[in-house]
Amino acid sequence: MTGSAFRRVQWSLAACAVAVALVTAKAAPGAVAVALETAQAAQPSQPQVPFRAGVEVVSLNVTVTDGTTRYVTDLAADDFNVFEDGVKQDVTFFSRTNLPIALALLLDTSASMESKLPTAQEAAIGFAKRLRPQDLAEVIDFDSRVVVLANFTNGASDLEQAIHKTSAGGSTSLYNAIYIALKDLKKVIAKNTEEIRRQAIVLLSDGEDTSSLLPFEEVLDLAKRSETAIYAVGLRSADGPGSSSKGFKEAEFVLRQFAQETGGRTYFPAQVSELPAIYGQISEELSSQYTVGYTSRNQRRDGSWRRVVVRVVRPNLTARTKLGYFAPTPKS
Repeated sequence: MTGSAFRRVQWSLAACAVAVALVTAKAAPGAVAVALETAQAAQPSQPQVPFRAGVEVVSLNVTVTDGTTRYVTDLAADDFNVFEDGVKQDVTFFSRTNLPIALALLLDTSASMESKLPTAQEAAIGFAKRLRPQDLAEVIDFDSRVVVLANFTNGASDLEQAIHKTSAGGSTSLYNAIYIALKDLKKVIAKNTEEIRRQAIVLLSDGEDTSSLLPFEEVLDLAKRSETAIYAVGLRSADGPGSSSKGFKEAEFVLRQFAQETGGRTYFPAQVSELPAIYGQISEELSSQYTVGYTSRNQRRDGSWRRVVVRVVRPNLTARTKLGYFAPTPKS
């Protein structure tokens, strides 16, 4: 292959990866189906290079921190090693571009949140105001019911009004709320490369789920099949469920599972006054991530779970991403 032809191949693969990063397609979540001809059409002046119909790119959002938990944003593609089920993969796409975000903001409004809700509302509003014009967010409150108070919008005032509508009462249907948020985010489909968005759920709760119809395992499975990172804030407080109670221990386990499996993060503040700083950390993380893509060396379409590990070659740095993805199936 000539040098120019090789460069065209590289460009085509990279352009395809850009076009699918974080977009949930009909292929298995985490392995996105890409039409290579679309990328070729973007260079009409170049001769067409024959390729097979498509390639499945595993897209990862990667957060890198140092020993002080400071976000590291100056890495290059060569600084990353990606392993799938222990096998090293070739990184075919890498970007430090700060992509727009599609985000679901979930607020626990159960009865135990009554005294904490005003502070929680102001912290959530502060978070919403950090969103950029190109970002989209929805507001969901959950107690015994799950209510979408604002559909996806980039209007800060609309989000603020929705957050102010929340009021405390009832029990906690956390799993139902996450399920609805995941389903809503799946509907946010990019029509072009400018609309490609990282997806995230940011949820606040102060106790265990007590009233969801859906079981934890089913919702966790849906989260693992999504392209959505879950950031969970479990509020410990003297006037709420204690951190030593069985209920909060169960809630803590659940929140950690959702976050770890999807590449997000958990926070367990002791006071509601810590919420503004936590929301600020989440906002900073979402704007400090890398997108890393690769085509799996494992070509089997068996629907199996594949464990993914990302390591950084620069010393004393830690990379965090989702723990894996489900392989495509023959019907994908």
